Amino acid sequence: MEQMPILTYAIIAITAITSYMGFNNPALKGRLLFYPFEIKRQGQWDRFLGHGFIHADMTHLIFNMITFLSFGTLVERYFKAIFGELMGAIHFLILYFLGMILASIFSYFKHKDNRSYAALGASGAVSAVLFTGIILDPGMMFIFPPIPAILFGPLYLAYSLYMARKGRDNIGHDAHFFGAIFGIIYSIAIKPDLFIHFINSVKNMIG
Repeated sequence: MEQMPILTYAIIAITAITSYMGFNNPALKGRLLFYPFEIKRQGQWDRFLGHGFIHADMTHLIFNMITFLSFGTLVERYFKAIFGELMGAIHFLILYFLGMILASIFSYFKHKDNRSYAALGASGAVSAVLFTGIILDPGMMFIFPPIPAILFGPLYLAYSLYMARKGRDNIGHDAHFFGAIFGIIYSIAIKPDLFIHFINSVKNMIG
């Protein structure tokens, strides 16, 4: 019987609940925002994680969680299959939460003296899982639009780059890019054979 990806479902549930609470509670949302200016001056380091549990609006939340559901189930099951239940779970949680933290470091140093900058969303963590999923199965079809993961990933980053340059919202678009890098590096670091597996999978897709 295929194992249920309980960690993926739990993260989605907690994120959805917290995000919904944030929609209706500006004080909660403000406290969890990734706000480099306050992190530096008040030592509020918990914001490196807190911002991943709130989103700008329902569209932002749904997009991130559908992406995470699509690839998180794949990655969690794969990790548990090759590393065992406990270590697989640990690797999955490290991938998600360390991805969330590391994806925000660039923005922290870039904006630590910028009083007006703040960001939110699970973008970095989701991107780390997404690109790990691409390494595992580049031909996997994304839910919507129905395109292969290896094509969806670059489109996801292109959209993020475009939105980051516009700079008109407080979504952490830069985090998508750095989360992707972390996801690729981490997955190959814990199982180097994945690089060869990825290359062979792409060759088979090309024909």
